[in-house]
Amino acid sequence: MKYVIINGSPRRKNTWKMVEQAKMNLKGDFEEIHLMKEKIPMCNGCYKCIMEGEEKCPHSDMIKPIVDRMMEADGIIIASPVYAMNVTALLKNFFDHTAYFYHRPEFFTKKALVVVSTAGAGHKKVANYIDETLRHWGVNKVYKIAMACGGKDSLETKQIDKVSKKFAADVESGKMHSPKFGDIVFFDVWKAMAVSSDPIKADAEFWHKNDLVNHDFAPEVKLNPLKKLFSKIMFFIMKKVLK
Repeated sequence: MKYVIINGSPRRKNTWKMVEQAKMNLKGDFEEIHLMKEKIPMCNGCYKCIMEGEEKCPHSDMIKPIVDRMMEADGIIIASPVYAMNVTALLKNFFDHTAYFYHRPEFFTKKALVVVSTAGAGHKKVANYIDETLRHWGVNKVYKIAMACGGKDSLETKQIDKVSKKFAADVESGKMHSPKFGDIVFFDVWKAMAVSSDPIKADAEFWHKNDLVNHDFAPEVKLNPLKKLFSKIMFFIMKKVLK
């Protein structure tokens, strides 16, 4: 198995210790991407990645190599401490640069592990935010380890081991999990936008090129009859709304 680690911490303390503990339960090759070292300029909100295509981002030469490594991996690990009740600026800046995945999701066959630490509070909220972002990207299944480490001399490894072992087993199994109803809704929203009378060009090209416009969800992920029907109904409604 191949894993890529996106480390959003500017330091290598509790968050990184949690990642290292999780790695002990994973078998495979690891590639570490420390965003502090990447020195990615701040996203300037030009919107080109969404409207014209991600290759038009002024920082594409720095973002694309990271995205490519994520595409090549079997499992993705995203790590961040809690800063001011949110992810670090390093990780948020990376998420801002990949906002186009909200319109053009591509990680339907990937599993992810979210690792969050805090000195006090906010760890569950931040883990849920990263989880939501990854699900918008299309990630098939997200596992979360969120811990408050303040005032402790050592990590409580039991939770880390338990969750990371489940993550490892899932990645190795190759099993595709059925999406949540909310994920199906967002899939149908973007699909309806891509086939509307006035679509964003980059979105329309992506959805047609990958033949996603002809599926109720990503073809690699099977839907049961109820979810297939739900997706068809939602797409019908969204097409009416987003003419």
